[in-house]
Amino acid sequence: MTQNAYLETRLPLQEEPPLLMARLVRSGLFDPYMVYESSADWSLAGGILASVRLSGQEARDLSHVGARLAGVPVAGWRAYGWAAFELGAVLAGADPDATDTLLHLIVPMDEVRTDGTDVLIRCLDPERLELLADLVRAGGAASPPEPASRIVLPLQDTGNYRAAVAAALAQLQGKGPLEKVILSRRVPVPTEVDLVASYVAGRRANTPARSFLLDLGGIQAAGFSPETVAEVTADGRVTTRPLAGTRARTGTAADDARLRADLLGDPKEIHEHAISVKLALEDLGAVCDDTTISEYMTVLDRGTVQHLASTVTGRLRPGHGPWDAFAALFPAVTASGIPKAPAYPLIRALEGKPRGLYAGAVLTCDADGTLDAALVLRSVFRLNGQCWLQAGAGVVRQSRPEREHEETCEKLRSVACCLVPADHAATNGESAVTPGAFTE
Repeated sequence: MTQNAYLETRLPLQEEPPLLMARLVRSGLFDPYMVYESSADWSLAGGILASVRLSGQEARDLSHVGARLAGVPVAGWRAYGWAAFELGAVLAGADPDATDTLLHLIVPMDEVRTDGTDVLIRCLDPERLELLADLVRAGGAASPPEPASRIVLPLQDTGNYRAAVAAALAQLQGKGPLEKVILSRRVPVPTEVDLVASYVAGRRANTPARSFLLDLGGIQAAGFSPETVAEVTADGRVTTRPLAGTRARTGTAADDARLRADLLGDPKEIHEHAISVKLALEDLGAVCDDTTISEYMTVLDRGTVQHLASTVTGRLRPGHGPWDAFAALFPAVTASGIPKAPAYPLIRALEGKPRGLYAGAVLTCDADGTLDAALVLRSVFRLNGQCWLQAGAGVVRQSRPEREHEETCEKLRSVACCLVPADHAATNGESAVTPGAFTE
């Protein structure tokens, strides 16, 4: 099949990548859109050249996703999208809701990418290419104004989270196979949020593994992912980076060091992390050879919290591709349970509603077999006129409801402190954030 090629042009980067991405999104020229930050690379996808949406029984097998994307009529494509948490239960054999979209990918009409030095613009139309080039060139002339205010959001649980943790503990003490379950709670945001400004403010305040901003498939979200679910290279190397075990970060060096030492010496946190890494290794072993663990139980700073972290890697077996790796690892063990299958119905029963994008993945995949999937945590969501935050904690037999509630508050602060009200918006159409260096 003859494929077309994107038209491309390169320009020097004149502003910090998050500010460029925010300004382009605010232009209104990208619909739908997704911004994705991976390491030092940032990309913005807009418009739809091709799409893949899975729901119902079709979502039981992801092996055909690559074949459908291979039919995209343009060379060198990159697909962008998300997977709902409930996809994991369907992959494990649960009956799907036929109406729920579980995986939504688009190959965009337009892309803007930057590695922090240059800006690459890719379009299919020459006039569109020049329009976007002019928009990129227009940046960097002035610093955007500071938001006049932030949303103040109470984070204490007014529902039944502690009771849900107690109910989960009763299940964990039984004779079943369940060793761990991650329970989450939602915090409604009653004020209209400027998601673009909140994304830039949140990216400045956080130290994520990945970040994203999207309006795709009816849902809007901005997030600062602490870990990746799956990283697959073109030559078949697969990496997953589970984080489990948490303490707060206070901003005071002495207190943070004390909390770090407490984290490293807490038997409950060490047990929770160890069994999470064990399952990640088993999941990877289903599709990979040469599986190894490295950087075992280090501590990583992620916004307002610090986590125990490890890295698990392997090499895809012949006949397996990136979607096999994703299916094996999704959803992240650190956001579901151990084992995963019996955790799904308990999560649904105790949380009372589908999670959707929360604890799912935002991801990119390339024509060369590269795939990068970020765990959707530390995020703000908007759907059907409602806006909310969501955070969870890992419940094991040694858990205490009060401590797990406290942990959700610690995680929520990573996003709650960065929410900008919608009426702040700058009249010049730029993202309103304080100038300054972004954390890496």
